[in-house]
Amino acid sequence: MAPLVGIKADGFMGPNGGDRLEYPGKLTWSVLISCVLGAMGGLIFGYDIGISGGVTSMPTFLEKFFPSVYKKEELDKSTNQYCKFDSQILTLFTSSLYLAALVSSLVASYATRRFGRRVSMLVGGLIFMAGAILNAFAVNILMLIFGRIFLGFGVGFASQSVPIYVSEMAPCRHRGALNNVFQLSITIGILVANVVNYFTAKIEGGWGWRVSLGGAAIPAIFISAVAWILPNTPNSMIEKGELQQAREMLCRIRGVSDSEIEAEYTDLVAASEASRRVQHPWRNLRLREYRPQLVMSILIPALQQLTGINVVMFYAPVLFQSLGFGNNASLLSAVITGLVNMLATFVAVFGTDKWGRRKLFIEGGIQMLIFQVAVAVLIALKFGVSGNVTDLPEWYSIIVVMCICIYVSAFAWSWGPLGWLVPSEIFPLEIRSAAQSITVSVNMFFTFGVAEVFLSMLCGLKYGLFIFFSVFVAIMTVFIYAFLPETKGIPIEEMRVVWKGHWYWKRFMPDHDDQEVNGNSV
Repeated sequence: MAPLVGIKADGFMGPNGGDRLEYPGKLTWSVLISCVLGAMGGLIFGYDIGISGGVTSMPTFLEKFFPSVYKKEELDKSTNQYCKFDSQILTLFTSSLYLAALVSSLVASYATRRFGRRVSMLVGGLIFMAGAILNAFAVNILMLIFGRIFLGFGVGFASQSVPIYVSEMAPCRHRGALNNVFQLSITIGILVANVVNYFTAKIEGGWGWRVSLGGAAIPAIFISAVAWILPNTPNSMIEKGELQQAREMLCRIRGVSDSEIEAEYTDLVAASEASRRVQHPWRNLRLREYRPQLVMSILIPALQQLTGINVVMFYAPVLFQSLGFGNNASLLSAVITGLVNMLATFVAVFGTDKWGRRKLFIEGGIQMLIFQVAVAVLIALKFGVSGNVTDLPEWYSIIVVMCICIYVSAFAWSWGPLGWLVPSEIFPLEIRSAAQSITVSVNMFFTFGVAEVFLSMLCGLKYGLFIFFSVFVAIMTVFIYAFLPETKGIPIEEMRVVWKGHWYWKRFMPDHDDQEVNGNSV
């Protein structure tokens, strides 16, 4: 890959003690609108996370599709609170989406590289819309599952392409903030879904769940329309041989003259040429020089899901109901956690490029650890191991919700957005689509696994489930401290500099990258 020939900027010490190098450019309205609209692709993912937990707590939905769960919840008042919703078919309804997303993200890798980022986003929106329609009109469990699979295909395409699109469009000094809008849109989707569930649960006749599930078509239509009108990234244009159009687009989104984008344009062309020579990006991922990126693309999304966040977010109504909250109270509590999740994400949007990725990762991990343990203690004191409780005081419920909200807020400004941002910005172009597919696949695999076993684990481990996840939170915080270098403000095509300067990863980086440009070493 060609070395950086941009201008110097203060703030980053390179592997050999040099100053950080940065391309000229500013945050233009063109790139701001493109990145924000593109990042809204997270709406479909967020809406599904929020909607599924809500409808599975609605009695009419359970009675129609999961009668055994309905009987335990509505008719058997003596049932252990921990085990009321323990049903493999119910968990399959929720988790089947993530298995489908895992598979589709691998297909999306080819589509993203061959046809561009916009096409993958468009395909994702259309397939998600088909799944929403199928679920809204479902008359049996088979239609529900197939609808969920279509939703999963849509999520896989969107999650694979959107972070790449934003990372490539954004100027390096604003890349963190703009990419975090993707996570913000996920939280908005979750909040909207929780609000929809709260009101549709009140619809007389018991068909409100159809409105909730069918409502997923609205963000899908929005994403499809946005993908249709968005411009392609300069990287994507160069990959398709549209060199002059790419140069013009780069001038437009950076807001500088043609001569001023020469350095960045040259590096993009060089990266594209290197990418074109790579016939098998999946095979190249195994090369030693890509070892740091490969490790991060696997461990970061895996650990993100092992925080236990999805236990709270897509099972929030079920979780609160299992803890003794009534139907309406559980849905309202889910709305509250969804609102906290969305508001806290703004901390990441405005702080990631100011404070850096590592600080937010570490602070968020410590905060999650403390309040996960606190929730476990509160549940243990009231429910014990029997799961039976005759009276749950309102003040006690408020404390539980507050602790969960503080835990959620920590995730929302750390592992939530950064779990998508960091993997999307560290890969060189020649392996970017394949590596992002691994990130999405691992994320969906662990999301599927957690969704599949959560209700059984809640029944078996009781309050110990939160201790179980807190152990992983401790592990991942130590991992970030030791092995993740700071990537704030580094041009995406020159990210190798952070690995060459890291105490551990530098051993994997080849020496031939230390080239000279115009007489000056990188």
